[in-house]
Amino acid sequence: MTLSEKIAWDDSVLPFQLDRSDMRGRVARLDGVLSGVLNQHDYPDPVEALVAEMTLLTALIGQTVKLRWKLSLQVQTDGPVRMIATDYYGPSEEGEPAKIRAYASFDRDRVTDAPGFDQLGKGYFAIMIDQGQGTTPYQGITPIAGTSLADCAESYFAQSEQLPTRFALSFGKSTEKGVAEHWRAGGIMLQHMPKASPFVNAEGGSGQDGLLTSEDLVEGEDDEHWRRATFHLATVEQMELIGPSVPPTDLLVRLFHEEQPRVYDSQPVRFGCTCSEDRVRKSLSIYSAKDIEKMTTDEGIVTADCQFCGAHYELDPETVGFEAKK
Repeated sequence: MTLSEKIAWDDSVLPFQLDRSDMRGRVARLDGVLSGVLNQHDYPDPVEALVAEMTLLTALIGQTVKLRWKLSLQVQTDGPVRMIATDYYGPSEEGEPAKIRAYASFDRDRVTDAPGFDQLGKGYFAIMIDQGQGTTPYQGITPIAGTSLADCAESYFAQSEQLPTRFALSFGKSTEKGVAEHWRAGGIMLQHMPKASPFVNAEGGSGQDGLLTSEDLVEGEDDEHWRRATFHLATVEQMELIGPSVPPTDLLVRLFHEEQPRVYDSQPVRFGCTCSEDRVRKSLSIYSAKDIEKMTTDEGIVTADCQFCGAHYELDPETVGFEAKK
């Protein structure tokens, strides 16, 4: 494998379709994106793993949004990790990369050595889509369920979208010889194509607390196809998802050759933040002069830090707040 081939695989999302089974999906490989997201913060290991998983899910789910649209994933809980928030910005033009950013809010004193998902308490998993100015953002919410963020995402699609969905994810720190330790992630998202009539079951589903599951949404021939495809997906190995030896196209053939996989153009993704001094000023425009005075440091400046990228802003207090222009 050449270096150029490895670069081509990393930080990209490859959409595909299984013609025989009427399913679609995406394969994602993240490297530099995770470095951009995680290097901005000093997260404990369990929190870092949660942010890595959430970023990978965002790449897989976000690839479907249109140009200039924004997709956000958010987890809110009463556990040690209070919130995880991610944004996926669709490309501004065809052929340009999408951008991803993410961060977590947590109580350091409450974080333990337990696995990442155990750091979450009761709460919800949400997906939001913003189509731009003049539109009303869409938001769907489902309770925290299962044993991973991937389980939460599957539950969301079953409950809110009536779409059978399955994820296979792998993420962790790479310790390649001669290369500085860094996070890598890879995953596959498999989804049954939507039907004309949504599934309705007044008695609830077979999942936790009566939530719908993917298996509740398919029947007959669709059920056979779904079970066969997800059986093959479950055979994927971790190194096939994140390692340098198996291109995404070869992996799809290995897993789903019976399903007649068809691939489309891959979407490059990059770490990117939309913060700016102008946006900070706008966010402070709701505060009065008295409020701004309380925010002013002993050095006579108002400071603000972006939680996503770590950018630091220092502003003249006389130029911010809603009374600044009077």
